[in-house]
Amino acid sequence: MASSSWCLVALFFAIAATIPAAHGQSPQAGFISIDCGNPKSDYVDHSTNLTYVSDDRFIDVGSDFYIQSNYINSSVPTLQFNLRSFPDGLRNCYTLKPVPQNSTYLVRATFMYGNYDGKNSQIQFDLHIGVNHWKTMNISDPSAIYTAEALSLATANSTSICLVNTGRGTPFISSLELRPFENGDYGEYVNASQSVVLVTRRNFGASDSVRFPDDPYDRVWSPYMDPSWSTLSSTSEVNNSGNMFEPPSAVMQTAVTPASGSQLAFYWDSVSPDDELYAVLHFAELQKLTGNSTRVFNITRNGESRFQWYTPPYLLAEYIYSVVPFEGSSRYEYDLNATSDSTLPPIINAFEVYSLMQLTQAATYPGDVDAMMAIKSHYQLKRNWMGDPCAPKAYVWDGLNCSYNPDPPRITNINLTSTGLTGEIYISFAMLEAVKYLDLSHNNFSGAIPDFLGSLSSLVVLDLSFNNLTGTVPDSLENLVSLQILNLAGNNFNGSVPDKLCKRSDAGLLTLRLDKNGCNKASSSRSKIAIIVIIAAVSGLLLLVVILVAVVWNIKKQQGRSSNTSVQPRSVVYSQQREHQISFESRQFTYTQLENITNKFTMVIGKGGFGMVYHGCLETGKQVAIKMRSVSSPQGMKEFLAEAQNLTKIYHRNLVSLVGYCMDGNCLALVYEYMKQGSLRDHLRDKAGCAKVLSWGQRLQIALDAAQGLDYLHKGCKPPIIHRDVKSSNILLSEELEAKIGDFGLSKSFHSDELTHVSTGTVVGTPGYIDPEYHQNYQLTEKSDVYSFGVVLLELITGRPPIVPGPGNVHIVKLIAASLSRGCIEEIMDETLQGEYDATSAWKILDLALRCTADTGSQRPTMFEVVTQLKSCLKPEIASNSNDIIYIEGFNMSREISSEMGASLLGPTVPSIR
Repeated sequence: MASSSWCLVALFFAIAATIPAAHGQSPQAGFISIDCGNPKSDYVDHSTNLTYVSDDRFIDVGSDFYIQSNYINSSVPTLQFNLRSFPDGLRNCYTLKPVPQNSTYLVRATFMYGNYDGKNSQIQFDLHIGVNHWKTMNISDPSAIYTAEALSLATANSTSICLVNTGRGTPFISSLELRPFENGDYGEYVNASQSVVLVTRRNFGASDSVRFPDDPYDRVWSPYMDPSWSTLSSTSEVNNSGNMFEPPSAVMQTAVTPASGSQLAFYWDSVSPDDELYAVLHFAELQKLTGNSTRVFNITRNGESRFQWYTPPYLLAEYIYSVVPFEGSSRYEYDLNATSDSTLPPIINAFEVYSLMQLTQAATYPGDVDAMMAIKSHYQLKRNWMGDPCAPKAYVWDGLNCSYNPDPPRITNINLTSTGLTGEIYISFAMLEAVKYLDLSHNNFSGAIPDFLGSLSSLVVLDLSFNNLTGTVPDSLENLVSLQILNLAGNNFNGSVPDKLCKRSDAGLLTLRLDKNGCNKASSSRSKIAIIVIIAAVSGLLLLVVILVAVVWNIKKQQGRSSNTSVQPRSVVYSQQREHQISFESRQFTYTQLENITNKFTMVIGKGGFGMVYHGCLETGKQVAIKMRSVSSPQGMKEFLAEAQNLTKIYHRNLVSLVGYCMDGNCLALVYEYMKQGSLRDHLRDKAGCAKVLSWGQRLQIALDAAQGLDYLHKGCKPPIIHRDVKSSNILLSEELEAKIGDFGLSKSFHSDELTHVSTGTVVGTPGYIDPEYHQNYQLTEKSDVYSFGVVLLELITGRPPIVPGPGNVHIVKLIAASLSRGCIEEIMDETLQGEYDATSAWKILDLALRCTADTGSQRPTMFEVVTQLKSCLKPEIASNSNDIIYIEGFNMSREISSEMGASLLGPTVPSIR
């Protein structure tokens, strides 16, 4: 049985106050309450004063039924009188929205069969939350009300609840409720990778269930009593301020204690011994203890100690909860035993038990989901398009194909032929970045082919045949370099086809289908254009010769002026300088000043494509690095201006800062802040002279620092900047190992932050780091930097260079493929770590690196997503390295806690302890 850890949290005392809902907000704001199969209008449930609505607005399939009249009586809520049944389709889903994104929510479904179909069936079907299995419903008693309840994290502004037909009866549902939590409640149990399913929730000493409005989140607390117990109660409010689980005061105002003796025992049965469970026990003292009265007790589960010497606080809600899940038994019994020096027996007010629900199935990329939902809504499609479009694989939407490796799933094929679609082609198709095959043929589309189809860079087949499209074929389709089939037959185009498409068709690189010879019609006009281009080219060539002669004469003139050994300052050196005026806010240095700063360039600290890098020291004592342009360097004024201009416009803690520059005579130099620990590459290749190897935690922090710098370039700069040369040697480390990205000589700005890519005439960068997609189509995007960063992540993981020396010089991505197929992380990890790393985070970072280095940019995450993932992987590292010893003021009594238990004690004298 897995070990479990427990925490006792004693909450700060606070003055209880009744605070009305902010800005007049309804107490049930955000609640979704659905009476399934109810054809009537909205109504208010008199027991809870909650408003229930028909499910017609949440689902458009299924049939409404009433349960048989002999199952209706005073004990059956009105909510259960009707239901919705789903005889058709394998998966039928309710889409619930809006849901507060990044918040915890409770979802509850009820089912009463009531022999509505007259078949007296025993029914079994599955429930899913989103794409993950929630619970299997076994309906055997037609008079019983079955309930499924879970707590989950909203990763989007909507969620889907699906009923899946497993071949053992027709799925049905009576009610569906969603309740958002405001304060991050149950945050220890609910996150992006796991949800929890309610096993039981009990209120000790109560005679009736407690729910809304007494519980503002409408949890149902069922009464729990035993003849061997005595009831305690109080009319005073029990404060739950700061309590992670926020049990309502109405629940905490009752408790039980043994009628005789000093032991209180209770139990519950689990569905399966393999269930991984969390338990929360709620305590509050309801009696004001006076004199020598004490209530101290120990807690055990199935005979194992859970907590010792516990004393509940007076009218203050505390809890003891399992930090990690436990398993291995079909029954769990808790015993609360008074200690020998306690004058009163133990008490307990309430408890909750949840089973772990691992979210192992990845949902479809949110952008693809939003696009398909918008397309469905725009064209009022009546297909069974419900739930997630791609996941699980068995329930992918009709007409779609998806890719599943790497995660998340992406929509790659859309077949909407002959579906009666009318109007213009909707703009949401442009959001489907990964689509390769788009078939919209044999519909009634009108208007022109929209330009936005040219942004679908992955398209291989575009079939728009046999519609009512008019106008000309847009030039934007020339951007589709991967396009192999373009079918435009059966439309009413009145113009020529773009020249590049015709040339590709003539060369056999593109299958182009038209009703008329669209390319031939344009031949004469293209001939005229060609003549004009030739004339322009000759004129341009003559002009270029004149300019080159002038430039050469000017350079020789300058060299004659600077033939002596000492270089004097010059206000104008290069002929281009006047054309590229830049307003530097940084300090301007002369060549002589650089000589003094560097002690005549005696200390070389690096070398790059621009030239040597020297160490220097300003008059203030600040250390700097001076990058001097070499005469033989292929990089010149263009790269110098690019780097200088970019660095004067941007500032971020994870980007190397520009101190100043020098444009003096033939001297071009940039002066940076000095990064004492050198480059990441030096550390990974043992060239930094460091005896200590970078730890796994340090590597994750360096990766996060660098990722934040890139994310700033991509999203924090207006217009965005693509670095174009992300590599381990351009990630520099400060004395405290804070990482900063340097070398912006090859960086490229978008002219507009609305552009998706920048076309370049040549591919530049460092071999091994260059995006293969950029190498193929010369289209530079932010995802090109993501690819390079993914290679850096692989360097951090393996300690190896991008191109690993050996037979054939294998790229690092291919090198690790064999180890991945064997599932062996040890073969991949850097040997110098000597096994000192967390395997879980290592797998996560490896998965992230592989997603970053996917062949196509559309399959790669954004840098923001990379930053988010790295932060989540770094949290356990920070926690594992923190001090495990907690000093608690005001406690003189020794508390023995087993090694399985973790304890956090918050008292009024303790400022903050986690």
